[in-house]
Amino acid sequence: MTAGMPPVRLEIADGIARITLDRPDAMNAVTTALAVSLEQAIRVAGGDGSVSVVVIRGAGGNFCAGGDFAEVQRLRAEGPAALRSLFESFRGACEAVGAIAQPVIAVVEGIAMAGGFELMQASDVVLVRDDARISDNHVNFGMVPGGGGSQRLPRIVGPQRALGLLLSGDRLTGVDAVEWGLAYRSFPAEAFDAEVERFVSRLATRRPDAVRTIKRLVREGLSTDLGSGLDLELDAVVDHIAGAAGGASVSAFADRKDK
Repeated sequence: MTAGMPPVRLEIADGIARITLDRPDAMNAVTTALAVSLEQAIRVAGGDGSVSVVVIRGAGGNFCAGGDFAEVQRLRAEGPAALRSLFESFRGACEAVGAIAQPVIAVVEGIAMAGGFELMQASDVVLVRDDARISDNHVNFGMVPGGGGSQRLPRIVGPQRALGLLLSGDRLTGVDAVEWGLAYRSFPAEAFDAEVERFVSRLATRRPDAVRTIKRLVREGLSTDLGSGLDLELDAVVDHIAGAAGGASVSAFADRKDK
């Protein structure tokens, strides 16, 4: 990233918002400025009616190496309030993923460690390269997670695997991440970009109201009991089919089943 340039770039075209973490020389490590810019980019994309899907990717062949050590040291010297601002800003960025209606896709290659791994966990769908290097390595430096890893990871993979990973600092590949339920698909290096584009472009053509309702149901359902979640789904499907565009959807579904 050139001095004076923002640490996050946002580009919107063809229904896709592409957010790039743009500190390649630092493996896109998280500073307060990057975290704030990331939240702003996510919310701007979410507020754009033309956007069907949001993609987050790192510049320079890495996703994100976690917190920027130099910034952490500087903020530590300034005191707890200054240090807290970094983690609150990153938390805000991760929470923005769930706050917007559109699905957020994390595209992960190279390094995804500590905060980068936590950003993966906050995303709606994760696509990884087979040889990605993924780890919550906080414990390797005598640190503890600060971007949601101690809370999101057990909810995704269960407490046994989460504690094993958090306490060991072990590294996963992209293939491992899929097997653990931390990613949806893993692709080899030579096919990675093409397969990512195929997936994202296909998602961008789906009916936005259906896609957004599905995301909302999954997100809200995870925060409640099964019965309440089923009630949410029942209300949503009736509203969707009975709505103005519901007839066309039902007809299209019937036509496809007949073929």
